[in-house]
Parts: sequence; structure tokens; C-alpha cells
Amino acid sequence: MTLELGADGIALASHDTSEILKTRDLIFGESEDISLSTARVTSVKPIGTGARVCVDTTEILQAGEGLLTGSSSQALFLVEGEVHSNPHVNSRPFRVNAGPVSSYVLTANGKTRYLSELSAGETVLLFDRSGRSRSVDVARVKIERRPMILVEANIGDRRLTTIVQNAETVRLVTRDGSKPVSEIKPGDEVLVRFEEGGRHFGTRVADEMIIEK
Repeated sequence: MTLELGADGIALASHDTSEILKTRDLIFGESEDISLSTARVTSVKPIGTGARVCVDTTEILQAGEGLLTGSSSQALFLVEGEVHSNPHVNSRPFRVNAGPVSSYVLTANGKTRYLSELSAGETVLLFDRSGRSRSVDVARVKIERRPMILVEANIGDRRLTTIVQNAETVRLVTRDGSKPVSEIKPGDEVLVRFEEGGRHFGTRVADEMIIEK
């Protein structure tokens, strides 16, 4: 039987340095930390209903931790897990209400995927407001029709957009907390992962010119 707490140590009999390093990485995992930028919200606009994706994981998320998703692969907003209770619903700290099926999500090795592609048993990356990451497994993906809201923001003269469900349980992460999208207003600042270039099949091509609007 396998428990959370196992042996006090592991002995590896090997003179192969690469094998030792691979074993170390397997035990401790390789963190894919990133740099997050602050974007200033310029517009918040309710739109129609759409197919939104809830990503339920096999872990318990912490405050300020969530998935990086967005309408453009160049600008991904940090959407917090449902770790906060409110008068209408209990917290669901295993879940991220991530956005519509067409949104990008940042996954392992710096690649992006569409939310519609995720399914149970796959791995996604959670990030906190410091840009630290950890890998978690997907328990299930729920796709349902819900009212949506468009959030626009700027970094310098660059316009960034994301669409999420218009609900008080959906929160964007800030430098010192998070805010429900139903309460976000122009002038608020939220955390995004911003990069130049384009992507082909989820892999970044730094010198590629691409327009997404």
C-alpha cells in the first residue's frame, strides 16, 4: 500500500551522473517559474453566453494560485482557483474556472494549449503571484454554457484581452490579493504573463509576427 509518507530515504546504486540527475529531477520535480507583469484594466464588458471550462484538479489550491489563461498566447491572465467562500457558494479549492473553450492555457515546457483540449489524467501548471509553478493532475474538465465577460487591459501601448465567466467566484490575481471579475473596474491592476512573438502548435516562435485581437 502506498501512503503519503514513505521511506526515510532512497539509495541509488549508480555511477552514471545523468541517471543520478534524472532521479533527482523525478523526486523533486522541475519548477518552471516565470516572470509576471502588471497590466492596467481599461474596460470590463459583459458579453453573451459561451462554453466555459472549469478545470478540476487533484490538489488543493492556495490563495493567489491559479492557471494562466487568455485570448492571446502573448498575454495570459492569472485566474485564481476557487479558494474563497462567498454568501452564495462554498469554496472549491480544487477548481479553476478558467475561461471559454477557445482560451489558451500555459502548460509544461512553456507550451500553450486550448482549454478545450484538456481532459482527465493530463497535467497542468499552477502559478502563484510570484511566478512560482507546480504541476498538478486534472481530475475532470467541466464545460457548460454560462454568461461571459470581456476584460481588456494595457501594458504600455499593448492591448490585452481575456474572457471569463461573469461570476463572483471568478477572480483575477493582483500583486497583493485578487478581485472578482464582477467587481473589476478600469484602473485596477492585474497580473499577466506577457511575451512577444507567436506560437505554432503551442510552441513559442520568438520572431514570429502574429496578430490576435
